[in-house]
Amino acid sequence: MTLLAIPFGILIGLIVGTVGGGGAILALPVLVYVLGEDVNPASTVSLIVVALAASVGAGARVRGGHVCARLAILFSIPAAAGSLAGTVLGQEVSPRLLILTFVPVMALAAALTWRRACTDQTGDEEACPDVPIGKIVLAGALVGILTGFFGVGGGFVIVPVLTLWFGMSFRRAVGTSLVIITLTGLAALASHLATGTTIDLPVTAALAGATMLGALIGSRVSDRLPQRLLGQGFALTVGAVAIFLLVDTLALGGPPGS
Repeated sequence: MTLLAIPFGILIGLIVGTVGGGGAILALPVLVYVLGEDVNPASTVSLIVVALAASVGAGARVRGGHVCARLAILFSIPAAAGSLAGTVLGQEVSPRLLILTFVPVMALAAALTWRRACTDQTGDEEACPDVPIGKIVLAGALVGILTGFFGVGGGFVIVPVLTLWFGMSFRRAVGTSLVIITLTGLAALASHLATGTTIDLPVTAALAGATMLGALIGSRVSDRLPQRLLGQGFALTVGAVAIFLLVDTLALGGPPGS
């Protein structure tokens, strides 16, 4: 299982590095269905994996000047608080129900990502948008709840929020999202570990290391690839995983530990 984690980790990292998030939305199914982890520990591992990968991608984006630092910090504070509430809620829900509630979130993520990919993303070097603090706090809190509840980094929601709701250019949205994922992922991880969740250390280390490598590669090649194609491909992938989870849970008995 440990060796099997490496190629999947690289794939997850490539997604994080290229499109500014979305890795955990695939990490959770990989951990549960491929690596045989139970749902609740898997959600904790996914937070570790994606937070580390996002930190690698964020470093490259910060050096390139593509991060709206003020907005990232203001967004992360309510997101961290929301992640604590989401973690508490997630601990009270059965693994089967957790998967079933995850499916529509994935479908929404796919739709938003596709819409973002089809939007003209010119003017990547525009200044950071002036977003009202109240709007940032509301968006951050909602994303934080999702982060804690599902054990995901939130990037699959953050980037569409930054581009479609805040009016941020794609390049800056990716970099800012990676900073937010790192901060909120660490906060959510602390909440998960505080509840006494145990993890498989060898699998976690292998998946995290591979994901960090993938994120480094993804951050370096993302500017050379058509962002429209990357976004559409990611949307289709997320949609396919959502369909698989729905069919497996309803028709095939659901994930291990359910």
